[in-house]
Amino acid sequence: MLAKRIIPCLDIRDGRTVKGINFVGIRDAGDPVELAARYAGEGADELVFLDITATHEGRKTFPSLVKRIASELNIPFTVGGGINSFEDAVTLLEAGADKISLNSAAVRDPGLIDRLAASFGSQFVVLAIDAREGHEGKRAQGHEVTWAQEQWEVYINGGRIPVGKDLFDWAREGQERGCGEILFTSMNNDGVKTGYACEALASLSDNLSVPVIASGGAGTMEHFRDAFTLGKADAALAASVFHFGEIPISQLKNYLNLCGIPVRLTKTI
Repeated sequence: MLAKRIIPCLDIRDGRTVKGINFVGIRDAGDPVELAARYAGEGADELVFLDITATHEGRKTFPSLVKRIASELNIPFTVGGGINSFEDAVTLLEAGADKISLNSAAVRDPGLIDRLAASFGSQFVVLAIDAREGHEGKRAQGHEVTWAQEQWEVYINGGRIPVGKDLFDWAREGQERGCGEILFTSMNNDGVKTGYACEALASLSDNLSVPVIASGGAGTMEHFRDAFTLGKADAALAASVFHFGEIPISQLKNYLNLCGIPVRLTKTI
């Protein structure tokens, strides 16, 4: 079995790392370059950088900041936000990104997934999906939830605009177009630290062949365990619990190892 990955996420606004709750209530979390260097040293498996206001503000992600962060890393580095074209993705690749995370741009132009995957390989393309669960349809069923019955709507522009797409249908289309991973963020769970959306994660994992990254809801080490066991995720992404020192990555990995979950343990000298 492949090792499960722990991925800190740097949500960037105005050049600073920030974190909110349910995509609002943003607060400062520190310098992204310093945080990136810290996470690389603490044993993170990968790092994700998301410019959370670039698309909404109609601008590009800052390649200079991406380059500064990349210079501090010896782990895979995914960059997203403000990517609207093939050329934008190439610019970030040249700045030091190992993977590109597409969200709003992929919804508006799904063929962008195809073009990037054909040019650079599926491993280069991460389809990030922000979705919110609608409870009425699900709760009214009164029986086991299935792939088709879960009511999750996709949002773009940093969770500001619903687009009428179903999470599961869109994830499946992204896979068919050539994305190498799905990064699913539950907007309901984001920042509230009550756990990941494990039912939806398990549905994604059971019905897709590409790796699924869990995002939104981490508050305890048990939540990571549940994402990997109940949610069947291949990786778990988190922000505030790492930024504010609530869960050290090395301790988290040791805990997961004791739970029988395969992880890459940090070597100590």
